[in-house]
This record gives sequence, structure tokens and C-alpha cells, in this order.
Amino acid sequence: PRGGHREDFSPSTRSLAQQRGLLRMLLRTSSALLLLVVPTAAFYLPGVAPIDYRDGESIDLKVNKLTSTKTHLPYEWYDLPFCRPAEVVYKGENLGEVMRGDRIQNSPYTIKMNVEVSCQLLCKQSYDAEQAALFATKIGEDYRVNWIVDNLPAATRVVEPALGSSPSRIITIYERGFPLGFRGAESIPGTSAGVNYVYNHHRIVLKYHTEPDAFEGARIVGFEVEPFSVQHEPAGAGGGLSTCSGARPVTHSAPPQPVSGPQTVYWTYDVRWEYSEVKWASRWDVYLYATDEQIHWFSIVNSLMIVLFLTGLLAMIMLRTLHRDLRRYNDAEAKEEAAEEGGWKLVHGDVFRPPQRPALLSVYVGTGVQVLGMSVVTMCFAVAGFLSPANRGALMTALLLLFTAMGVLAGFVSARLYKALS
Repeated sequence: PRGGHREDFSPSTRSLAQQRGLLRMLLRTSSALLLLVVPTAAFYLPGVAPIDYRDGESIDLKVNKLTSTKTHLPYEWYDLPFCRPAEVVYKGENLGEVMRGDRIQNSPYTIKMNVEVSCQLLCKQSYDAEQAALFATKIGEDYRVNWIVDNLPAATRVVEPALGSSPSRIITIYERGFPLGFRGAESIPGTSAGVNYVYNHHRIVLKYHTEPDAFEGARIVGFEVEPFSVQHEPAGAGGGLSTCSGARPVTHSAPPQPVSGPQTVYWTYDVRWEYSEVKWASRWDVYLYATDEQIHWFSIVNSLMIVLFLTGLLAMIMLRTLHRDLRRYNDAEAKEEAAEEGGWKLVHGDVFRPPQRPALLSVYVGTGVQVLGMSVVTMCFAVAGFLSPANRGALMTALLLLFTAMGVLAGFVSARLYKALS
């Protein structure tokens, strides 16, 4: 009506109203979704949860296989005449551990949380000539000892002098396990060349971390072993050893223990505790350090340059061949010779020709798909954290199971390809 209020129903006004209505609907939906959010908590995978130890609580030291880079033949720890507990108990092993040759057993070592021990006598063993020769053979073959504490493998810290380019830096390298013994040489004081010496004293260094606000007790974040070879001597009727005591620790300057002929060997050990700022989630980082960064990067750059050079060379040859053929085809004077094909046109009829052995090709392609699928799924599980190194043997088990499961995909691809080629 004339002079009254007039509403605006233009297209721009209707569009603005629709946008406001859509915005209100989105806000209501977001509010409803926020109401559905419930508190969540993180969880640990089975077998890799941290263990909190209280002062004085017993900690198990387990022994694993003896390994060598020369023979690649593992042995059980008690295949050699070491000190044995009253009853040898095998730890339950999964499929991956069995495939890797792990043989985890208990040991007679006594370790308690935050309790240091110095020159503790483990046992006294008398060896005949055959047993001593067995030790000497394994030392000559560079066998290494593998121990486990709180699911951490024993590591040996090797400190090397820095190079000339960085004189102020000290390189610390961690190696898995520690050697069973060493061979004497003229450059080693107190040893005879060609004689094998056994490490019969072990200094066990355990590192722990505490966070009173997060958990009670302490968590083990490091396990190092420093081996010594000491020819112990009894102190007399009172017992003990004259070569070491609580106030007189073992050093590398002591006369070493040879293994040649019938003899008596005293096995001893120390336990040291050190506080560490490393958290439990980062305790495996030391095992991932590269032993020689310069050689590692040099090899990568060298391989990359070779691949790039060969790729460029092949591309240049292909381009020159193609340009030569194209010039030949486009040459007006050579049209009379077009009846006789040459160059790349000779293979155009063989592109879609079926192979002579389609079944064999189908099997190869299916196996490749099987391996590719296994690798991709395994990497996805590893990135998600399901294949942590703390879960020993999980990687090998996952590879075997996924390779078997991917056989279904391999069969499907092989059958489809064989049908297409036939």
C-alpha cells in the first residue's frame, strides 16, 4: 500500500538470508559434535609398556644368543660353559624371534634398582683343555655377547678421537652387544701375540630416569656393558679376591685372563647406576646412531650422482635416435622409400604381441605385486608405531604374515593378467 512499509525481496537479499541460515545450521551442527567429544587416553602396545622400578626392586638380566659377523652362526649362551643359574628358563619367543635365532634365557646375575655392586663374584669355573679351546675358538671368530635388561639390548660405548676438521668434538658410538674376548698382540701391554683372552669381568652401567609428577619409581633408559679381562687371584682363606674389591675397582691395566689349557676362571661383575635426562620414549635413539656419518653420506651422494649420470646418458641417446628417425620420416625426398618401414616403425607390430610364456610372466608380475603390497603395508604399520624395536621380532613376524596374506592379491593379479594375455 502507498505510504506503508515495503519489504525488499530482491535476489541479493534472499541470497544473504540463505547464507545466514546455512551459517546457523553449521554452528548448531558443530555444537552438537562438540557435545559428543569424550575424553581419551593414550595407550601402549602390548609388550612395550614402561616398567616403574622402586629402590631395591630386583631386575632381571637375560642372556641371548652369541653372534658373529664371520660365521653368521648363532649359539645359545649356555652352549659355552658360563656360570649357570639353578634352573635355566627360556623366555617365550614369537615367530620373528625364532626366525632371527634369538634364544633368550635367565642368568645368575643379581641386580637391584639403585643398588651398586663392586667386584661381585658370580662363580668360579674350572675348565679343561677342551672347554678352554672352545672359548678360544669363539673369541677367534669374533663372537659377541648379547644381554637384555628391561627389554633393552646391551650396548658398548666406543669413544673415538675427533677428526682434524673438528678437533673439539668427541664422537661417541654405540655398538650392539660386546665382544666375548680379544686376541693378544704386541701392541697390547701384558698380552702375548696370538693368545686369546676372555672378558671375565663385566661392568654393568644402567641409566635411569625419574619424573615424580608423572610416575612413581624410576625407569631404565640405558644399558651399557664395559668388559674387562682380569686374571683374578683368591685373597686367601678369608675368601674374596686380591685383584679387586669395593675400594679397588677393576681397570684395564690388570693382567688379562688367557684361555689356553686347563685353568680356573673367576667370573665377576660390577653394577653402576647413573641418572639420565633421556626419557623412556627416547631410550632407543642411541641404537640408531650411524657409526660413520661421513662415509654414509658419501656413499649416498656417490650413488645418486651415478644414477643421474646414467639416466641423462640414456635420455640423450633416446632423444638423438628419435630426432634422427623423425627427420627421416619428415624428409620429403624420402617419401618414395616410405613403403619400406624402418627405425621405430619396425616394432609397432610387436607392442601388443602376447609373450611366448604368458604363464611365467603372470607369475612374475603377481609375485612382484605380492612383495610390493607386503612392503607398503609393513611401512604403514611401522610409521604408525606398531613395529617398534622394543617389540622384538615384530618386524619379522609382520613380514611373514603379510607376505602370506598378500598371496591372495598375487593370485588375483596373475589370473587376470594370464586371462588378458591368453
